[in-house]
Amino acid sequence: MDDAQREKQPWRKNLIVLWACTFIAGISFSEIMPFMSLYVGELGDFTKAQLSFYSGLVFAATFFVTAIVSPLWGALADRKGRKIMLIRASWGMAVALFLMGLATNVWQLIALRALQGVFSGYISNAQALIASQTPRANAGKALGTLVTGSTSGMLMGPIIGGILAEAFSIRNTFFITAALLMITGILSATLVKEDFVPIKRTVDPEKKGMLSGLLSQFENPRLIIVLLLSTMFVQLGNASISPIISLYVKELMHNTGSVPLVAGIIAALPGISNIIAAPRLGSYGDKHGSGKVLIAGYLFAVLVYIPQGLIPSVWVLGILRLLVGVSDGALFPTIQTLLTKNSPVSATSAIFSWNQSFQALGNMFGALLGGALAGWFDYNVVFITTAGLLLINFIMLWLTEPSLRRGQ
Repeated sequence: MDDAQREKQPWRKNLIVLWACTFIAGISFSEIMPFMSLYVGELGDFTKAQLSFYSGLVFAATFFVTAIVSPLWGALADRKGRKIMLIRASWGMAVALFLMGLATNVWQLIALRALQGVFSGYISNAQALIASQTPRANAGKALGTLVTGSTSGMLMGPIIGGILAEAFSIRNTFFITAALLMITGILSATLVKEDFVPIKRTVDPEKKGMLSGLLSQFENPRLIIVLLLSTMFVQLGNASISPIISLYVKELMHNTGSVPLVAGIIAALPGISNIIAAPRLGSYGDKHGSGKVLIAGYLFAVLVYIPQGLIPSVWVLGILRLLVGVSDGALFPTIQTLLTKNSPVSATSAIFSWNQSFQALGNMFGALLGGALAGWFDYNVVFITTAGLLLINFIMLWLTEPSLRRGQ
């Protein structure tokens, strides 16, 4: 589909609708995350090391399954359309989250988090739908704008979740979250428009569904691999913090005050700067080169992660988490934009599904790494290790992909 055909697609209307839907989905995904570790603590009598370990497993379970099933859902999206995938993801996760509110032990919670992973993919399918309809000259701005939907929701979610947990209990918050996802599915079913034409496969049938077969459709498969690995590293950095952020806040507050609410606010702060930065950085990348934005985002991320493990105050932590949103606003949308600009239309759903799969691997490895490091050492080691991994990813990009080094 060329740009003239894409211009005729209802991408502007869908962008508005999906911004609202990803906003609600973002609230749903994020409002339970800041106190998930606290919920784990309610399900048993654990030591600090055990609590960190089980928290890591709870976070990792969803993403382990997501990494496996995402390419399968992507292949199905190419045959059936992205809209039906939006409905499938939102309603399936609603059921899983409702059941989490009924969990009585940590192993039930881990199993239900894995079930949530089976039905994952709402945001990636929203991105794929917009990417497949938007003229490529507008891709960076459109995807950057769409990212602010989920980011805005993730900004509001932890604060809303903290308030709900204080008012109604952590357990009841799961039921409210399930209801929000049901609403997201209804909006997707009734308002999103997609004139879907099944994708005709041109790859070897023996390689169908395999990453190697998918890469044969690309002019620069090495760039695609580097970008997918970058997605994994960036998300690993974010996810390594998730299992321990509420526990770290609790330690910095000396176990006094409203920990769930403060942890929710701290978790939400990156979204504030992300909302402001992502569309502007996406537009800058469209005009001056996405590679410049990507490289600057990595260097900035390294600089703001290191001191997070060295501060004595929850207020300073909040300021540094606010700055993390700027680096996320540079990294995630830019990687997606580069994937879009370097992908054939026939591979749009597939490549975004593989991107989600690598993102899920980053979530899984990050959650396990964060939980393990916090249990073996202390919370500050998690932040410093995250900075080191992002620096390694930056070096990998710099050495292996000259086009990005030139700022293209």
